Amino acid sequence: MSHSWYKVDNVAKVFLATATRRDPRVFRVSCTLTEPVDADTLNEALQRTALEWPQFQVTLHRGLFWHYFEATDQLPTARQEDKAPCAPLYVRERRNRLIYRVSYFGARINLEMFHALTDGNGGFLFLKSIVQNYLALRHPGTLEHLPTPNSASAGALEQDSFKKFYGGAKGVLPEHLPRSYRLHGGRLPYDQLQYFEGHLSVRQVLEKSRELGVSVTSYLGASLMLAIYDEMASMDRAKPISISIPVNLRNYYPSETARNFFNSVYVTHTPAPGDTLQTLAPVFDEKLKDALRPEKVKAQMDQYEKLEHVPGIRPVPLVIKNWTVRFFSWMERGHVTAVLSNLGRIAVPEALEPYIRGFSAFSTSEGMFTCVCSYGDDLVLGTASALRSTNVLRQFYSGLAKNGLQATLYATEVQK
Repeated sequence: MSHSWYKVDNVAKVFLATATRRDPRVFRVSCTLTEPVDADTLNEALQRTALEWPQFQVTLHRGLFWHYFEATDQLPTARQEDKAPCAPLYVRERRNRLIYRVSYFGARINLEMFHALTDGNGGFLFLKSIVQNYLALRHPGTLEHLPTPNSASAGALEQDSFKKFYGGAKGVLPEHLPRSYRLHGGRLPYDQLQYFEGHLSVRQVLEKSRELGVSVTSYLGASLMLAIYDEMASMDRAKPISISIPVNLRNYYPSETARNFFNSVYVTHTPAPGDTLQTLAPVFDEKLKDALRPEKVKAQMDQYEKLEHVPGIRPVPLVIKNWTVRFFSWMERGHVTAVLSNLGRIAVPEALEPYIRGFSAFSTSEGMFTCVCSYGDDLVLGTASALRSTNVLRQFYSGLAKNGLQATLYATEVQK
């Protein structure tokens, strides 16, 4: 690392201020291999990878005015999975710890990270590095020549890109968001989340999306919106449904940072009683394309970073800043019904493909959060839900089946 400590970025501040027992702001990315994981080899690969990614070998500290990361020479250890997915990683009282963990079970390697450290893009790069080093050690003489996923300079990987690119959107104001329908019903007891992993065929979903002339994100987002609408009480159906969609800002700015660099756009719509996927998906797609226009995405990023540049904000004590962030985050939750994050196609060097069966991702949530990623023909939907009722997801997968898609669904057990 080019220096021993650095301040957290703006998104990380929100994660730190709003982490709860149910939503500790942890995400998980996993890779399933074609053979069971060997623990000793995984630990050797993990320690090798940790040295390649110094910006993740940090502990998190709380100052009077800000949180900051500090470099540490601690090395991580991979353990057989023995916790619930996405268990808390950052605890204020035990702060001299790494804020990611690696576990394995059967043929699967899991990487879980506190979201203040990085986003899904950074997480997948780190996971791919671990997997590549592991496979190179397991199959000596065949995979050592491959280029590393971590090809950017240390400075580029550590860059706070929010700060670097602030001020790029002139004269465009972010849109005012209406209050939206919130998912009703009891929450799971003991601050639990239930995790659902759905597998679809990439080819089938692409065919269905193309038939409607929409993107895969719009196809899945409209399907989710319909499922929510079908479960709404009649008196709630006049309220708009808002699907929050995180956007990788590296697609808009020349950044190679491994820190957080994303914001969210919102597709908000009030479905009509006769709506079907055929009528709703094109509307969803049009609204999503509009929200993803570069000038709108940049205006929203600037709005997010603006607080950092308010004169007099720096000397305000952290406890007051955190209270303010929590308040605004609580207000913003009123604009979100559910979250759908499409992390896209996960690509690895061709030489690794025979050893890898698939990838998946999850993120904790106070409501319902679905991560989408694909590898080969396997499209994986990882949903975390705080709700006792599984009706929305049942409607969602039934809708996909009615539209001719074959889905396989797995779920974790919870205490009800």
